[in-house]
Amino acid sequence: MSTTITAAAAGTIRIGERAVHRLGFGAMRLTGKGVWGWPPDREGAVRVLRRAVELGVNFIDTSDAYGPEVNEELIAQALAPYSSDLVIATKGGLTRSGPGQWAPDCRPERLRSCCEASLRRLRLDHIELYQLHTVDPRLPYADQIGALADLRKEGKIRHIGVSNVALEHLRIARSIVEVVSVQNRYNFADRESEPVLQACERDGLVFIPWFPLDAGEIGKSATVQAIAARTGCSPYQLAIAWLLRRSRQMLPIPGTSSAAHLEENIAASGVALSDDEFAELSAPAP
Repeated sequence: MSTTITAAAAGTIRIGERAVHRLGFGAMRLTGKGVWGWPPDREGAVRVLRRAVELGVNFIDTSDAYGPEVNEELIAQALAPYSSDLVIATKGGLTRSGPGQWAPDCRPERLRSCCEASLRRLRLDHIELYQLHTVDPRLPYADQIGALADLRKEGKIRHIGVSNVALEHLRIARSIVEVVSVQNRYNFADRESEPVLQACERDGLVFIPWFPLDAGEIGKSATVQAIAARTGCSPYQLAIAWLLRRSRQMLPIPGTSSAAHLEENIAASGVALSDDEFAELSAPAP
């Protein structure tokens, strides 16, 4: 009899005082085209979320910008009231004017409004991890972080994370308030955020790589294809396994709207790369 591999096989990492499995779920794909509007199969999206939890996922990442707003509503519809070990992380700071359109607006008064609206949509009395979604170049970064620090003092946020940051932004944020996580783009093919990851490793911050599968493009890598052929793993499982081995501070959040792909992704937590395979995947791209 085969045994289902769950997210627990990835081990755990702490977000403040909460331990979560080190393979989470990014809910962004459970929206319409261009991350706009409701998903075409709304009931199917609910099933994917519930299946993720059944498979041991206890960290789900979303944002008020996904939909916008509808992604948070969908999560609440599928999972509220939440189990005691489930962390719903959300973000604020981006505005949407249409499919595929994103613009920063991190004015303190707007961030407050975003956070309070997310609390209502998610049906929570506080948000365990609230992340500043972007850097608004029109405002001092300290003011943007300060708005989240105020919300934390009021008990609306328990922990603060930052996203899409360079080292200097991280330094400024940490000079103002405790920061527990960074969410930057990072995957097998895109390691521009390596210095930020190294800072997280040094100081024990959680690093949440977005686009961990490079929107599926990783499957086109000749190196990944060759190792997949030898091991019997899918290219996407190898990409997730590489992230999990790359750093103990890594918390990948691969997303999908397919229950079958979800199960494939979660099974990657049980893939053990050999030293040679890890070295091959870690070599710089030609």
